[in-house]
Amino acid sequence: MGLLSTLLGIIGFGIGIPFGLVVGFFLFIYSKPKPVKEPITRPLYELDSSALLDLLPDIPLWVKCPDYERVDWLNKFVTDMWPYLDKAVCARIRSVTEPIFAEYIGKFQIEAIEFDNLSLGTIPPEIHGLKVSESNENELVLEPAIRWAGNPNIVLVLKLLFFRITVQLVDLQMFMAPRITLKPLVPTLPCFATVVVSLLDKPEVDFGMNLLGGDIMAIPGLYQFIQKTIKRQVASLYLWPQTLEIPILDPATVAVRKPVGILHVKVVRAQKLLKKDILGTSDPYVKLNLTGDGLPEKKTTIKKRNLNPEWNEEFKLIVKDPQSQVLQLQVFDWDKVGTHDRLGMQFVPLKLLTPYETKEFKLDLLKHTNVNIDPQDKKQRGKIVVELTYAPFREDSIKLDGPHDGYGRKESGLDRPSDSEVFGGAGLLSVLVQGAEDVEGERHSNPYAVVLFRGEKKKTKLTIQQLV
Repeated sequence: MGLLSTLLGIIGFGIGIPFGLVVGFFLFIYSKPKPVKEPITRPLYELDSSALLDLLPDIPLWVKCPDYERVDWLNKFVTDMWPYLDKAVCARIRSVTEPIFAEYIGKFQIEAIEFDNLSLGTIPPEIHGLKVSESNENELVLEPAIRWAGNPNIVLVLKLLFFRITVQLVDLQMFMAPRITLKPLVPTLPCFATVVVSLLDKPEVDFGMNLLGGDIMAIPGLYQFIQKTIKRQVASLYLWPQTLEIPILDPATVAVRKPVGILHVKVVRAQKLLKKDILGTSDPYVKLNLTGDGLPEKKTTIKKRNLNPEWNEEFKLIVKDPQSQVLQLQVFDWDKVGTHDRLGMQFVPLKLLTPYETKEFKLDLLKHTNVNIDPQDKKQRGKIVVELTYAPFREDSIKLDGPHDGYGRKESGLDRPSDSEVFGGAGLLSVLVQGAEDVEGERHSNPYAVVLFRGEKKKTKLTIQQLV
């Protein structure tokens, strides 16, 4: 009996191996990708409590975070444009991958690599919220939260000797949070010169891959390996601070002005100001800014009940074009209630300054800079005294080897330099405060960040408390 069972086992093993090889060969050669079916959707009121709990992580960010806005109009636009975007993106994929595939033709007995079918499906990506970040720079920052559970039909054919191998990508799901920066903003349509894209976090990508009629992603260990590989490759290319820059306008046709120097302003004093308060005095302060920079105005402190105030306060303004920019000075009377009255104003063209030389200006305050507006107004409004020094950047600090996105500048030395060193080697440090994570404490109302550099303190704007 034992001898018989052994013989039968040997015979079965000998017959099973050829039979399995033949069946596997025919499956390998003649297996075809499965057609992609439309997903079944159900309204929320038909789901039970357990299914609703499973959906909580997928709730749009505009529901959970007040910083994100609901953009149904944008999703409607993407939905209507998706059939055309599908064809455009697929054509772009073909044009990019063709030279890559061509490099492998003739190697490893590969005769051809081509797409048998390439379609992103009928389900477009959905934007679950859009955050618009404020910035002091001449740019617009958008942070959309994009989710895509699509039904693409992507079939790749590999012709190897006499074999025809088909690989099908199915059940693609993707979540990413890109940062899209439109900069610089220019007065030429489409009103921005470059689109800069980066990822704030590693994207979440999930998909299946059919080979020989089965999902090879179900092989133990393969799924995790591919997930890590995709995240690592994408992160190395586009995870912040790495960026993808897409030029929109020709730099030759767009006058993009970059910082070329620093204007040091010392507001010294004012004399014989107008009396605006009931008690025959004023509470003056000074606003100053450069025309054409779009940055917030600088302000001095308020001198209560003083018509001859002494400030002696220093400010630094970024200069982009010393030949055309003008320093604007405005003196206001502070009021606790209502608007602040302007006591007078004056302009100082930067082209009057000599680099590295401090020049004092004693200026008569005017009601308007254009005397033709009110030629009969001869009222004396007082004087203001300021000291100005223009310190241009060194040529080697302007001509950077790397990309001009603010990351290439370096500044050596840890000790605070003297005034002569500051004027002789002016530089600009750009700091972008991204956010904060894992802050101590349970609740924080109106948090902000403070940046200290060489004795100077800068504070970010207050952030409204977020409760999820």
